Amino acid sequence: MSIVITEQAKLQIKDMMKEETEENVYLRFGVKGGGCSGLSYQLGFEYEVKETDNQFIENDIPVVIAKMDQPIVENTTIDYKQNMMGGGFTIDNPNAIVSCGCGSSFKADGRVGVPGDC
Repeated sequence: MSIVITEQAKLQIKDMMKEETEENVYLRFGVKGGGCSGLSYQLGFEYEVKETDNQFIENDIPVVIAKMDQPIVENTTIDYKQNMMGGGFTIDNPNAIVSCGCGSSFKADGRVGVPGDC
């Protein structure tokens, strides 16, 4: 599995992980149907690895990704950008063939989820 977590994203994720009460905490990254382009990203914390997940370490962050999401997010870069308006994670997915103007949804390799609003 190959995703990239930049140094800025790593620092933000590590800081957020400090607030979690569970001992074993993983970053869960994946996709779900929805958004105006068909799929939207999921980024959050997970406390157990399922049989349907792949588990690995990227830039010192324990990550889990559902096996069925793996081809869609392969080689994706997760970054964190800070500006005067605040900060947020950005996702650069080379597999996305169409992206929504708001940046939160996309279409990849003809896979389309349930359309919705941004």
